[in-house]
Amino acid sequence: MQTSVGALLFVSGIAGGIINAVAGGATLITFPAMLAAGLPPIAANASNAVAIAPGHLIAAIADREKLPVVDRWLAWALAASVGGGAAGALLLLAVPERLFVLPVPALIGFATLLFALAPQVQAWSARRRGGEAPPPLAGLGSVAGASLYGGFFGAGLGVILTAILAIRDAGDLRRVKVLKNLLATAVSLAAVAIFMVQGAVRWPETTAMLAGALAGGYAGGHLVRVLPAQATRGVVIVAGTAMTLFYAWKYWR
Repeated sequence: MQTSVGALLFVSGIAGGIINAVAGGATLITFPAMLAAGLPPIAANASNAVAIAPGHLIAAIADREKLPVVDRWLAWALAASVGGGAAGALLLLAVPERLFVLPVPALIGFATLLFALAPQVQAWSARRRGGEAPPPLAGLGSVAGASLYGGFFGAGLGVILTAILAIRDAGDLRRVKVLKNLLATAVSLAAVAIFMVQGAVRWPETTAMLAGALAGGYAGGHLVRVLPAQATRGVVIVAGTAMTLFYAWKYWR
């Protein structure tokens, strides 16, 4: 691997780690960087998943004041994330390379719209419940579906999870971001285990990006503590819109 390629992947990892911690959407930068390094799409996706996986956990730990209480919902959500991530990774390795990116722009666009409308959807849901708390296991099906997608590709997973969690708990966006990072960690680690066992990872490129993503994830975890909630919400919406347009242009034209 050339030094210039390694530098590109390292810098992309830093940017991706920060973006994932603050809003989600690192893959908009890190996946194209892997492609620019010369990796074919499926190898680029698997290597990218390995490189950015630890950044989610580091970001959650960096804002540990908002770590969730370990309860039944969290246990089931983590289990759904692991199962969905593993299933998505197996699906990715089973489909032809030319097909695996086709649904991505629509899924990211829907997730971005869902997140933008999350306060209204949450208020509507609260009115339907008549002021009662959400059902104990509400949202687990959506978490499992998002995790399946995350193991398959991962672009926009942070946006999708943030949207789902913000509908369930719209009161504290920092708490939502920490929970998002924990669930994304579970998805990523499950998918990464599959990719490593199947030999789908290109390690020189992965190591260069991983080093940057670790630093970026830690920095982003601290940054999200001081950013206003509305600014964070705006970053998520902008990142999701940018990803939708980018991948639609790349894979649908």
